[in-house]
Amino acid sequence: MTLQHESESAAPPTPSGLDSSRAWMVAASAFVSTFTVFGVVYSFGAFFKPMADEFGTDRSTTALFFSITTFLYFAIGVLTGRLADTKGPRPVLLVGAVCMVAGLIATSRVDSIELGFATYGIGVGIGVACAYVPMVSTVGAWFERRRTTALGVAVAGIGVGTLVVAPLAETLVDRYGWRKSYVILAVGVAVLLSLASVGAHRPERAAQTAPAQDLGRVLRTSRPFWILYVSMFLVSATLFVPFVFLDDYLDTEGISGSAGWLVGLIGMSSVAGRLVLGRLAARWSSLRLYRACIAVNGASFLIWVLVGTSYPALLVFALVMGVSYGGFIALAPAVAAEQFGTIGLGAILGALYTSAGIGGLVGPPLMGRLIDAYDYTPTLVIAMALALVAAAALLPLERG
Repeated sequence: MTLQHESESAAPPTPSGLDSSRAWMVAASAFVSTFTVFGVVYSFGAFFKPMADEFGTDRSTTALFFSITTFLYFAIGVLTGRLADTKGPRPVLLVGAVCMVAGLIATSRVDSIELGFATYGIGVGIGVACAYVPMVSTVGAWFERRRTTALGVAVAGIGVGTLVVAPLAETLVDRYGWRKSYVILAVGVAVLLSLASVGAHRPERAAQTAPAQDLGRVLRTSRPFWILYVSMFLVSATLFVPFVFLDDYLDTEGISGSAGWLVGLIGMSSVAGRLVLGRLAARWSSLRLYRACIAVNGASFLIWVLVGTSYPALLVFALVMGVSYGGFIALAPAVAAEQFGTIGLGAILGALYTSAGIGGLVGPPLMGRLIDAYDYTPTLVIAMALALVAAAALLPLERG
């Protein structure tokens, strides 16, 4: 089923509360939840080198810390999305808050990298799974006329969280060490996710959800689902390279500058991508914009390859990558809603995002191994090629 976006200047909100001030409060709560969990996850680059130094691990092994977490929060999203469809997002979000706080505190006490894989991966992985898909799919259910704009606001929290938390984490690690820094982040997570839970509720019309077999039917018969799945896997295998390796790259190349601010700029510029491109999608083709964003994201690696020994050039790379990354993250739920409708969207999004989890699991360790073996330039060229293939894979959907 395909949904066509209605004009944002259409009739007033319906009595059910769709597109109402209460709906915007839900979008604001989703912003806080994505700000919190992704701010923590995308600050991992600040912890990468001190943890590798303490545990004596190479790039590929240390990157598994991030990759396992990414895989888990996307893989578990298929379950948390279904739970949000049936039970509502608030209890799911609160469970995630408890798991994430416990995971961060436990990680601050580990004495081996392998134990850290479990404490951080499971705790933070569950936390993000409970805060991302459930909240984003709930926002989609609260809106009809302004759905793409509202979804852009909800996922803009990812960019703002990256902008704020990545440089903050770098400062905390420099001042207090990586262990105490995780405890400080745990306190912030507890406060902010508790605040987000206040507005985490679903509209009345969502109380009756689609039968469970609808997801099975989509998986069995939907060619668009699998095209989106393969494309998301490919781009996700490359997406997290700067978040994991920029700090190490600056250190390896002897470049003066802060990796935290580069990651923060990716986050800041991604906000523009989420809001502006999300709004444009209400008038233009969400799918076409989504594909264009993935292509630009891949092309941004060319800047890093050609002029990446200059910190100002890396700022340009971060800006271009951030806008394109923010755009396709914001547009993914809207594309899914257009292709499959909003009934049971949480479960469908959760299933679709398992591809991002697999890409996130495979990508950073693979890229780390390639960097160890061949250095950065060949690895970045491979990352660029994979993202461009991901964009090309979507062409059959546009033609269809």
